Amino acid sequence: MTAPVRDGDTRRPRAFRTFRRSAKSRRTGDAPGPGARRLGSHGIPGAGALRQSGQLMALAATTVRDVFRRPFQWRELIEQFWFVASVTILPAALVSIPFGAVIALQVGSLAQQLGAQSFTGGASVLAVIQQASPLIVALLIAGAGGSAICADLGSRKIREELDAMEVMGVSPVQRLIVPRVLATMLVAVFLNGLVSVVGTAGGYFFNVIVQHGTPGAYLSSFSALAQLPDLYISEFKALVFGFIAGIVAAYRGLHPKGGPKGVGDAVNQSVVITFLLLFLVNVVLTAIYLQLVPQKGA
Repeated sequence: MTAPVRDGDTRRPRAFRTFRRSAKSRRTGDAPGPGARRLGSHGIPGAGALRQSGQLMALAATTVRDVFRRPFQWRELIEQFWFVASVTILPAALVSIPFGAVIALQVGSLAQQLGAQSFTGGASVLAVIQQASPLIVALLIAGAGGSAICADLGSRKIREELDAMEVMGVSPVQRLIVPRVLATMLVAVFLNGLVSVVGTAGGYFFNVIVQHGTPGAYLSSFSALAQLPDLYISEFKALVFGFIAGIVAAYRGLHPKGGPKGVGDAVNQSVVITFLLLFLVNVVLTAIYLQLVPQKGA
């Protein structure tokens, strides 16, 4: 129980003081008091996640719009392209070899049990090109290039460089985010071709050398089952995955919380969010492709 307020006494009950602070903060735009924070914590479940999703979509739309604004930052695009490519080319090539080997060994063993060794090459190559290659590229870009982009933008944000750019009339999205997103998309497309070639070569080597398959059967099954739209969907997936990795990294870099420590947390969050979105979008794109494009030999 709160003590009654006597005449001439300037003290007020605690609830009254909390309400006064909350009302004052709403008028002045300051941070709400503890009572207001406790009240806001019982709001709509998932409202924060929904709001951040909307902000992420708004940033993606703004980035697409600013691609066509002039002047275009060609120098920034080239620098970011070279940086992202330099940190992802070697890991992508090294990771694609064991991926192709594992797929070839597993598919070859299963095909041998079923008596369908002649289809080992086609199944292995399709798995590498359609599924493994775009995901490998996207995960590496998100983990290496995306984390660096998020850290760079986050450090600029806490140093108030982005606010200074807005004061001078320079759009941070057009100046910084558009070149970085385009760089991740272009690198993803080029790396996807590299990973597809290296993974296919690794699968061929392990199937022919380790499992004693015949080169003719491997190549003939590949030509019998694979088709050109398989490469198209692979490149399209890489393009979309690169866009997602760049947008998520840029968004988390623009919204760090808690100073330098918040930048590190934003980098971790950007990688995790990108991974989740990549697997979800991959399922959607694969389902649409299988429904729209008839498979060869079906």
